[in-house]
Amino acid sequence: MYHYIQDKNYLKRLRSTCSDIVNQLVQVINNDSIVKVRACLVGSGAKNLVTQNANQPIDFDFNIIIVNAKSINIRSCREIKEYVRKQFNKVLNKNGWGDCQDSTSALTTEKRVFQSGDKISFSIDLAITYRNKHGWHRLIHRKTGVVASDEYYWNEVPNSMQLEKKVDAIKSRHLWNEVKDTYLDKKNFYLRRNDDAHPSFIVYIETVNQICDKHHI
Repeated sequence: MYHYIQDKNYLKRLRSTCSDIVNQLVQVINNDSIVKVRACLVGSGAKNLVTQNANQPIDFDFNIIIVNAKSINIRSCREIKEYVRKQFNKVLNKNGWGDCQDSTSALTTEKRVFQSGDKISFSIDLAITYRNKHGWHRLIHRKTGVVASDEYYWNEVPNSMQLEKKVDAIKSRHLWNEVKDTYLDKKNFYLRRNDDAHPSFIVYIETVNQICDKHHI
């Protein structure tokens, strides 16, 4: 079952290491002429929402957010995913990491440890996202078994409008601990159902909306 990481020193080192890798990626992409991006940990309160399933590796979740498509059509999903994947691999290799794996909704790095003998390993999960007037969208790569037939598309995240404003309102009412409890309950609910269609970002949005509805925010 999922639990929150309590070791603040380990969490600080983990956040610093993973953020450094992702920030390098942002710089590489923004120095190019394809897209302009920014990165964030999943959820504005992500520093308090890092979970681990029993003693399994920790997945540190980031969103690469497309701010502006410079010389590529935002609907060119395959090209965008491939471009980010190749740039991510360059950054990873430069830092002594292996290539990432391309999953349905994220780019996932290899499992790492800080030093030999560590019991806890970690990886980076990097989702590609953008926001328009309808809300947040995630780039999905649906694999068919035949590469040429694979589908790439933007999947709109339900009920994701004005997410940041909702979070600010929740925090202003001192309800963040309730968000943490609900978020953890939801993570474990989907775990028990073997439901892998609800990554952290989706669970986070569901949680924020549930708290807002409950307290009529």
